[in-house]
Amino acid sequence: MSSKTTPLYELHKELGGNLVDFAGYLMPLRYGSETAEHLAVRSSAGLFDISHMGEIFVTGRQAAEILDYSLVGLPSALVPGKARYTMIVDTRGGVLDDLIVYRLSDHAFMVVANAANKDAVAGALKARAAKFDGTVDDQSDNYALIAIQGPKAEGILLGLTDAPIKDLKYYALLSGTVAGVAAFIGRTGYTGEDGFELFVANEDAVPLWKALAEAGGDAVVPCGLSARDTLRLEAGMPLYGHELTSELTPYDAGLGRVVKLEKDFVGRDALAAVADEPQKKKLVGLVARGRRVPREGYQVIGADGEIIGTVTSGAPSPTLGKPIAMAYVTADATPVAVDIRGKHEPVDAVDLPFYRREK
Repeated sequence: MSSKTTPLYELHKELGGNLVDFAGYLMPLRYGSETAEHLAVRSSAGLFDISHMGEIFVTGRQAAEILDYSLVGLPSALVPGKARYTMIVDTRGGVLDDLIVYRLSDHAFMVVANAANKDAVAGALKARAAKFDGTVDDQSDNYALIAIQGPKAEGILLGLTDAPIKDLKYYALLSGTVAGVAAFIGRTGYTGEDGFELFVANEDAVPLWKALAEAGGDAVVPCGLSARDTLRLEAGMPLYGHELTSELTPYDAGLGRVVKLEKDFVGRDALAAVADEPQKKKLVGLVARGRRVPREGYQVIGADGEIIGTVTSGAPSPTLGKPIAMAYVTADATPVAVDIRGKHEPVDAVDLPFYRREK
């Protein structure tokens, strides 16, 4: 099966993007130096094409009830214009995806799903909505999504919109125009920096990208998947398929705070049964003392030389100047090394995130 393309595909080629298949889409891995792209987001601003993500609209008289029943959180508590991080689980409590839910109005929500899971999420939402008065409409193919992230993102966007984005709080959304293009403007992101995600019609994606690039000038650079991954890793943000899977519950990932057991939802009984149990494993941060990178799947070694866990994500950290990783380890164990091709490379265990921006 051939890979899909986003509305920005031809522009990525013009910009010299190294295009690879990701979640069934041809996406830019990098345009030049992934380290330079990463550092630009930390110091200035970066532009990302994330149009492969899913946009699923839930509308109708019982839209809020549909989402309360379908997800672990409480979307009905959101006021219009606000967003929340949440998850959808199966009947065993295993995570099917982590999501952001935006409340657009009293009876309309937008659920943003990861690219690889959006079909499964849309299917589950439709099945779970059957007993309610409402509609689930997967509009992923009708939307492009552009993120501008970094400390200069707000200033760049201010020159292109009359929308009151200075007053827009983190995890909030408004409707407006950016460079003459109608958009949902969300103050959300996956980099650990301030920034915005702009949901627009497919035909508006290229004009909007070019307007943002022109307005930012040297202060903004196009960024690929590699930089997005190292940025989210530094920020301690989980990636589905790595820190989150259907074999893990939100509690396993240390994200039990998003689960609202006071209401009924699919998977509630399974999660309620484990909510008060001591954690058998924990997600930790690892900072390598040497230069070798702990990669996904590598074994984590404890103080007595025993295997205590597995690395879920690892990469060189441009901000810290050292290799970093996230790993699941036995709850009462202390990581001291990672087995990298047969050699135990020393690491220090740290609290997540590795990086937190100054506000």
